[in-house]
Parts: sequence; C-alpha cells; structure tokens
Amino acid sequence: MPPDNSPPAEVRALVEQRAAAREARDWGRADDLRDEIAARGWEVQDGSGRSKLRPLLPPEPVATGYAEPDDLASILGEPAEVRASIQVVAEDHADDLRRLLAGLHAHAPAVDHELVVVANDPSFSLAEVVADDSPATVLRTSRRLGWADARNLGLRRSRGSITVLLDTSIEPVGDFVTPLLAAFEDPGVGLAGGWGVTSGDGRQFEDAPPGEVDAVEGYCLAVRREALRAVAGFDRRFRFYRNADLDFSFALRDAGWRAMRVPDLPLVQHEHRGYTALPEAERDRLSKRNFYRFLDHWGDRRDLLLHRDDA
Repeated sequence: MPPDNSPPAEVRALVEQRAAAREARDWGRADDLRDEIAARGWEVQDGSGRSKLRPLLPPEPVATGYAEPDDLASILGEPAEVRASIQVVAEDHADDLRRLLAGLHAHAPAVDHELVVVANDPSFSLAEVVADDSPATVLRTSRRLGWADARNLGLRRSRGSITVLLDTSIEPVGDFVTPLLAAFEDPGVGLAGGWGVTSGDGRQFEDAPPGEVDAVEGYCLAVRREALRAVAGFDRRFRFYRNADLDFSFALRDAGWRAMRVPDLPLVQHEHRGYTALPEAERDRLSKRNFYRFLDHWGDRRDLLLHRDDA
C-alpha cells in the first residue's frame, strides 16, 4: 500500500492558491489551478464551506499520495503481450470477488491471458481473496477512485490484445474467453460481450438478441486494444457504474467500431450488489445523473442507432 493517502503538500498549496483566486474572483486563475490539481491526481469539490478533494486518475504518472506512480503509467501504446487481459475491480463484497476468481480458476481460458485486479481501496483484506503468490497483477489505491477511473487504471496496465472487464456479480462456469474472442475475428468489431442493448430513439434501451448491438453492457465487456486506444477509456465523470457502458459503447461506435453481443457464454449473472446495496433513492439519483450525461454526449446522435425509429 502507498505509505500515505493524503494529498501531497504541493497539491494542498495549489488548493490554497485556488481559494485565494476565488476569493479575488479571478475565475480564470481558479480554473487553471483546478486543472493543475487534476493533473496531480485530485479533483476539487467546491461547497458552501471549504473546498474538498477526492482522488482523480491523473493523465500521467505522478506522486498522488494514494497510488504508486509506476502503477499509473499507461502501456497501451506498447504492443500486446498476451491474447487476453481479464480485469476485475476489488472494492466491497469480498464473497462476490471470491466467487468470480474461483470460477476463473476452475475454468481457465484456453488462450494465453493475464489477470489484472484493481484493488480500489477495498473494504476487506485483499490477501484473504488474492494470495500473495498469485500471478495476478494487482494495482492498489489507498483512496477510492470513481468507477470509471478504477476501470481506466486497469485498462492502462492491460497487456492483452483484447481486454475483458468483468463485474464481480458474474460467475464463470466454463471457458467464456475463447468464444468471446472469436467475435474479434471480424476486424471491424471493437467491442463484444455477453449482454447488449438496442434502442429506437436513444432514450429507451432494451435487451438485444445476439449479433450487432447499439451497446454492450458492462457486466462482461471486451474491447480490442486498437479500439481502446481510439477512445482512451471511460469518461472519468462516471463515478457510478450505471450507463457508463452505454457512453463507452457509443464512443467506440462513433470512432468506427462495431459492437457485438455473443450468445451462450458460460456465465451466471448474480445479484449486482454495487446497485442493490445502495438506498433506492441514492441509486436512482446516481443512475439518472449518469443517463443525463450520456444524453448530453449522444442524445442527438440518432445516426448511431442500428434500428432507428424515425416515427
């Protein structure tokens, strides 16, 4: 674990400078300082009282106080070294992660692969789930990143030609990676997964049959390395998971890639406790905010819909 999870002294100094700029109503200077703070791995939250800081994945390796700089360096520009990277995020619900990893161990993919675990300030001891001698790559933070930033941290460190994101609500009951990778034999496919959605108006989405889809759901989402380079990951503003997969899918499709739902993958979907563990009002609020963000990006891009309802 990083030895200290508080903002470095230089970040705290920038926050004080920004407070002074805001007091002087020098908004341009305040905005510049906000961007400099973000480049150092922190996001300023302005409130009625003193501004607060929360972790933000920086664009380049830097001493953040909550992660090792070497873990922040992107290797996406380098050639792939394995066929598949499987990425999971450890936060809460240790039993869910344990079930997922047990399924991966019992049904190891038949292709060369790696496992990347993003230990996003988990609420449990990771050593109780992932043994110290495990071959997994473990990326640790001592402060909780938002959902998109945690996923992007793992994506940056992926060595696979295809990276597969798995939610801990998923249990593998067979080798799902080999049939999933078969979808990428089509060079135009940039995104594939076990669940997908379609829409006629870009506002109401429904489950899609196997084949090409408007978006792949994030429970099991595989992305081609070249496609990932084109969009650089998830929009960091999606701190909650809902609808981030829609936004990511549309960004990839806008870049010219196709998205596919692969049928009959040997995966069991259990309760998604990242959703059900929240109070109903809070999860609805976060979901709606993310969907409005998606609409702000793509609400007028009906050209991206496969089965547009022109009526």
